[in-house]
Amino acid sequence: MDLSMNSEVMFSSKTDMWETPQDFFDALDQEFHFTLDVCATPENAKCERYYTPDDDGLSQPWNGVVWCNPPYGREIGRWVLAGSIASVAQRTTVVMLLPARTDTRWFHDYILGKAEIRFIRGRLKFGGSKNSAPFPSMVVIFRWNGCA
Repeated sequence: MDLSMNSEVMFSSKTDMWETPQDFFDALDQEFHFTLDVCATPENAKCERYYTPDDDGLSQPWNGVVWCNPPYGREIGRWVLAGSIASVAQRTTVVMLLPARTDTRWFHDYILGKAEIRFIRGRLKFGGSKNSAPFPSMVVIFRWNGCA
């Protein structure tokens, strides 16, 4: 089987950054009307306002209607916790695209029973890749409900 360079990277641990498919984002944007992408690069930002790795989105305020597709490595739990906290502290909606890792501590501690979960049917094709991701995905929605 001949794998392209892109798919070799996509199916390995060489990267923990998975660019959101534009059509997938556009459908969510129609529903939520995002105003801030907290984890982006200038090349893949999904909103006019965004934080880059140099800005350190984890140390910035998350306000407006927030989109977050964080790096899927060891720090992912910190991003999920930040989304959970921001929804209450900033009184905002935070929508996250995450790998569906329902066996993890961050899933049980910060998502299960605390957020809306939408499991994605099939596998997404990230970053314009020809091949689907080697993992399932979910959209997690933290909404401020007015009760603090």
